Amino acid sequence: MLFLLLAVPAAVAAAQPAPGLAEAAHAIEAGRLDQARTMINAAVVQGAQGDALDRTLADLAFAEHNYVAALARYEVLQAVHPGESRLTERAGIAALHLKQLAKAVAFLDKAIAAPGASWRAWNGRGVAADYQGDWATADRSYQRAAGLAPSEGQVLNNLGWSLLMRGQWQAAIDPLERAASLSPRSKRIADNLELAQSAVANDLPRRRPGESDESWAARLNDAGVVAQLRGDRKRAVAAFAQAIEARSQWFERAANNLSLAEATK
Repeated sequence: MLFLLLAVPAAVAAAQPAPGLAEAAHAIEAGRLDQARTMINAAVVQGAQGDALDRTLADLAFAEHNYVAALARYEVLQAVHPGESRLTERAGIAALHLKQLAKAVAFLDKAIAAPGASWRAWNGRGVAADYQGDWATADRSYQRAAGLAPSEGQVLNNLGWSLLMRGQWQAAIDPLERAASLSPRSKRIADNLELAQSAVANDLPRRRPGESDESWAARLNDAGVVAQLRGDRKRAVAAFAQAIEARSQWFERAANNLSLAEATK
């Protein structure tokens, strides 16, 4: 399960692009990606080319979560325009999604060093720091991101998950509760909050009304991992056993965790 949230920034049109590309940029920003692609194709037929086209195509790939194509395009653009922090920010976030950590850190460090660095750049740098186990940089990055965007639940979620990874279960609850209040429809945030709460409680997660076998089994497995990290072998075994029973598809993952828990007797 993915617990960290990486913000995907809204598209920003390049300075004075061709009219068709400007409309395509607006469509990307609004999430109308099929319409944007049609507009881009029409603009190309009408002669659009060069930097404005490259930027719009990069933004479209990014919005479509095609991070391989997005990173390749942003790298080329960033080499031509090294002073544009938006390009380095997006290159860094795309690299982070691709788990190209060294490249992500290089781009994001450059992005946050620029004047007016966005909360997305700081948030991405915090995620990269979490992957590295660099908790001081993670804390500093999330603090800066939250200061720039106090209403973004994603930042508080990432801070909460960062604290969970360090075993600071109780400390994680407050940022995750605030994240859930800001983003009440986010299942990931809700799951992370429940995981934090289960880490300091005695009971295992209960099945939610209408919840699928896969979702419940995944939450049970995560609760077992947390219990195991806390040294609560009995609770870990119970969680992994219930996960196996909940969904046969999760048998190998949960069974492996159960074997490890049993081995610590």
